[in-house]
Amino acid sequence: MDRTLTLAPADSDQVIAAWQAVPPSRVPPRLNAMSVDVEDYFQVEAFDGVIARSSWPSWECRVETSVHRILDLFETHGARGTFFTLAWIGERYPRLVREIVRRGHELASHGSEHRRADRQSREAVYDDVRHARLVLEDIAGVAVKGYRAPCFSLSRTNLWLHDVLARAGYRYSSSLYPISHDRYGIPEAPRFAFRPLAQEEFWEIPASAVQWRGRNWPCGGGGYFRLLPYGVSKLALDKIKRDDRQPLVFYFHPWEIDPGQPRITAAPLKSRLRHYVNLGAMEKKLARLVKDYHWGRMDEVFLGGVR
Repeated sequence: MDRTLTLAPADSDQVIAAWQAVPPSRVPPRLNAMSVDVEDYFQVEAFDGVIARSSWPSWECRVETSVHRILDLFETHGARGTFFTLAWIGERYPRLVREIVRRGHELASHGSEHRRADRQSREAVYDDVRHARLVLEDIAGVAVKGYRAPCFSLSRTNLWLHDVLARAGYRYSSSLYPISHDRYGIPEAPRFAFRPLAQEEFWEIPASAVQWRGRNWPCGGGGYFRLLPYGVSKLALDKIKRDDRQPLVFYFHPWEIDPGQPRITAAPLKSRLRHYVNLGAMEKKLARLVKDYHWGRMDEVFLGGVR
């Protein structure tokens, strides 16, 4: 990592303290925010270093089939969501991007080529996110308002990310997971949507984490949801609804409902365990999830309606 990107600890402490002082969002909690990070199995960070970006075009793409299954699942249960989509995917599957929009879901940005935001300079991040927004808007003909950093890579080293995103034309970010993790997370950050920029109508919308015994625990999706029994996840989500009275923010990936995807045997064991655990059970769990709660788009839940 380029150490010139790192803020001094005192500076990052001041920024996070300012975040903590911001009152949390007052959004009606009945509707929750569902999101999908649209990337393919060979693009995940778990396989970075094993699969070169230059080789991506040679891999079998399976994202199109999986996204269509997700769209059908949402339609069956009357759910809407936000699809944080890589520009790389959009350029190769423009009809898929248009179908997401046609079915009433929000199109948002996941960056251009799944590069972590905390391993790039400000200028590189700006170029990346602006390019992604313009590509997706050109394909779909709708405004792209939201961005999620790959791997929730808003960290203590790049707290300037919100400024860059606002300058690049975004209205919100969902790049923060307020938990402890070996690859991401700021556990002392706010757990619920807040405005990180004093002079901007700009939101940061963290993935859901439940507070238990003085610690934040992940319950907003991903591998945690695949690994744990559905009842455990539901207890955590219900606690947020009951005790905090805040909307849930949930995420998952199309490759998580694709147990037939190729196995990347060259990846380290830890990476393979994280990626492949319970793929065969994920779709049924998601069906229960979208049935048990009311789900909408991120902009619908947090920006005051679909525009």
